[in-house]
Amino acid sequence: MNSLETLVLDEIDQRATEAFPGLVVRKDLLRRVRSAFSVPMFVIEFLLGKYCATTDPEIIEEGLQYVRETLRTKYVKPSEREMVKSRIKQHGVYEIIDKVKVRLVETHDKYWAELANINLDFVNIDEAYLRKHERLVQGGIWAEVSLGYDESYIFRGQNRPFVIENLKPIQVSNLSLDRFRAARAQFSRDEWINFILRSLGLEPTHPYFTHRVKLLYLSRLIPLVEKNFNMVELGPRGTGKSFVYQQVSPYCHLVSGGQTTVAQMFVNLATGAKGLVALWDTVAFDEAAGVSFKDKNGINIMKGFMEDGNFSRGSEIITAEGSIVFLGNLDGDIETIVKTSHLFYPMPKEMDAAFFDRLHFYLPGWELQKTRDEFYTNHFGFVSDYLAEVMRALRKDSYTDVPERYFQFGSHLTGRDQKAVRKTVSGLIKLIHPDGRVTKEEVEEYLIFAMEMRRRVKEQLRKIAGVEYWDVNFSYRDLETGNEQFVRVPEMGGGLIIEPITLAPGAVYTIGRDAESGKLALFLLQTQINPGSGRMIPLGNLSKAMKEGIKTAEAYLKANIHKLGISLDLKSYDFSMQAINLQQAKEGAETAVAFFVSLVSALLGKPVRAQTVVLGEMSVQGLLLKVTNLTERMQLALDSGAKYVLIPSENKRDLADVPDEVLNKLQATFYTDPINAAIRAMGLE
Repeated sequence: MNSLETLVLDEIDQRATEAFPGLVVRKDLLRRVRSAFSVPMFVIEFLLGKYCATTDPEIIEEGLQYVRETLRTKYVKPSEREMVKSRIKQHGVYEIIDKVKVRLVETHDKYWAELANINLDFVNIDEAYLRKHERLVQGGIWAEVSLGYDESYIFRGQNRPFVIENLKPIQVSNLSLDRFRAARAQFSRDEWINFILRSLGLEPTHPYFTHRVKLLYLSRLIPLVEKNFNMVELGPRGTGKSFVYQQVSPYCHLVSGGQTTVAQMFVNLATGAKGLVALWDTVAFDEAAGVSFKDKNGINIMKGFMEDGNFSRGSEIITAEGSIVFLGNLDGDIETIVKTSHLFYPMPKEMDAAFFDRLHFYLPGWELQKTRDEFYTNHFGFVSDYLAEVMRALRKDSYTDVPERYFQFGSHLTGRDQKAVRKTVSGLIKLIHPDGRVTKEEVEEYLIFAMEMRRRVKEQLRKIAGVEYWDVNFSYRDLETGNEQFVRVPEMGGGLIIEPITLAPGAVYTIGRDAESGKLALFLLQTQINPGSGRMIPLGNLSKAMKEGIKTAEAYLKANIHKLGISLDLKSYDFSMQAINLQQAKEGAETAVAFFVSLVSALLGKPVRAQTVVLGEMSVQGLLLKVTNLTERMQLALDSGAKYVLIPSENKRDLADVPDEVLNKLQATFYTDPINAAIRAMGLE
C-alpha cells in the first residue's frame, strides 16, 4: 500500500470494525510504526488500538502521529539513557515505556527493578507490585512506567535515587468474554479463521493459504488457549516459528538457546519463587536442539510435568498450567528423513521415547513456507493484546468431551493418545468456536487433524523404540453409522518403506507378530543360494519363531519340490536366509509362508511382484493357518507402501471387517496353499 486511502474494506473488515470497535487495528499500520521502534508488537498495537481503531484515514493519520510521538518520547533507546536520566532528575517524575524485570538480591534482602532499554538497575520498587504482577520476577513485563528521582535515598552507603512511582502493564482492561462470543456469531467459520490469521499479520486470501495451511498457523495458538498443552514444531528456518511466542502475547516466555535451570523452570528451593511454568501461560524453547538443564534431573522433572502438570521439589507437590512448546530447525528433504531416520533427530539426546510420548502435537513445519512480504495483510485484525487477553481467558474453558459426543476412539489410541487428541480438538474449538457451537462435521475435521498430529509423534516413537509403541493405526468410529475411518499422516505417502521397485529373486516382504505383545512389524526376507551341502543358514539374530518358520518352509519345500517343476538337487546348495527388521520389532511369528515364497523365488530365479506383502502361517504339511489381526496387518502394509497383499483363504471372512478405505487402495488376493501363494506372488499363474 502506498497510502492510507487505498485500502478497500472487505466484508471481514466491516464486520470486525462493527463487532469490535476500538479493539481492531490495521496491520499495515503496525509495520509502519514497528520499522522505527524495536518494541514487541503488542506494545505498539496497544497504542494503535487506542488511537487508530477507525476506518477514517484522517483520524488514522492523526493517531499515527500521536503513537509515533508517544513512542518517541516514552520509548527509550539505550543511546538516550543519560538524557532520560537527566530529565528524570530535572522533572522529578518522567514517564517511559520499557520492559521491567525485578530480582531479589539476597545480600541486600531487597528487591531491585531493572529497566531493559534505559539500562538502569537498582531501581526502587514497592513489593506490592510484585504481589500484583508475579511475572516481574520471571522475565519481566512491558509497562508504562512513571520513574521518580529521590536524591536523598541512600542504601548501604550508595545513592540509589531512582524509584518506580507507578507501573501500568501494557494490557487490555475490562475484558468481556460474553461480548467476544456474541460478536463471533456475526462471522462465518471461514471468515473467522481468516480474521484470526489477519490478527497475526497474515493475509489468508493469498493462494498460499490453503485451508490446511491456515489450520497449521492457527495451531501455533493452541498452547495459548489450552492448559498444559505440549507441542513441537520442527521445520525450515524463516517460517515464523517463534513469532507467536515472542510477539503476539505478553503471557508467553521464549527461552532463547534452550538453556535453563530447574529453579528457573519450576521452583527455586532457596527462595520459594515459582518458575516459568507457573508464571507464564506458555513457555517456548527456541532452538530446541540446545535444550538442557544444569541439573541432570531437569529433563525427568520436565517429563513428569508434561505428563500431568505436577512436579515435586522437596516435600511439596506443585501444580502449574503452563504449556510447553519446542521449536527447532529440521534440515533436509522430508522424504529422505522419514525413510532413513526419524523426525525427532534434531532434539537433544537426553530426551528419550518416554519424553517424546508426552507431546500432544507435532506440527509439520516443513509444510510452511518462509515468510514473504506478500503473505502480510493490510487489513484489520485484533489488537494483539486484546487477542492475548481473550486467549488467556479461554484457558478456563474446556471442550475435551466434544469428540466423544459423536465418535469413538479406535483401539490403537492409548490413554495418552486420546488425551492429546481431546486437548487439540478443545483448543481448535476455543479458537474457532469460542461459544462452543460446533457441528458434527466440524468436530470430525478437527478430530482427523488432531489424530494426525498425535500419530506423527507415535510414528517416530515406533521408529525409536519399536514394539512398545506399535499402536499407530489411529482410527475413529462414527457412533451414528458405525463406520470406522483410519487417519494417516501426509509424509507417509513419500519415503515409503516398500518402494515401487522389483526386488531381487528371493526377497519378499511379510508382516510378523510378536508372540508376547501381539504387536506387528514389517520384515524383508531374503534368500541367497550358493553351492554347498544343503544347509539352511539363518543370518543375523533371528527370533525363535522365525527360525521355526524357516524349518517349516524347508520341510514343506523338500516334500513338494517336484510340484514346482524344480529339478535342482537341494543337497547341492546352501541357503542363506535373512530377515531384515524394518521396524525394530523383537519377534516375527506367522511368517512361514513368506519364508517358503522366498525359497521358491530364489530357486526359480523369479522375483516377487513389486510392492507385494505375503501374509500367512502354515504347518510342515502345508496346512494354512488363519492369521491374526488382518485389518491391522493390511493397514500396516498399506502405510508401508504396499499395493498388493496375499492372504490365506482361511481369512476370507475377516475381509468384511477391513475398512473400504484400505480395500480400495490395497489389492487383496487369497491363496489356497503355500505353492499357490508362491505362484501368485511371482505372477506365474
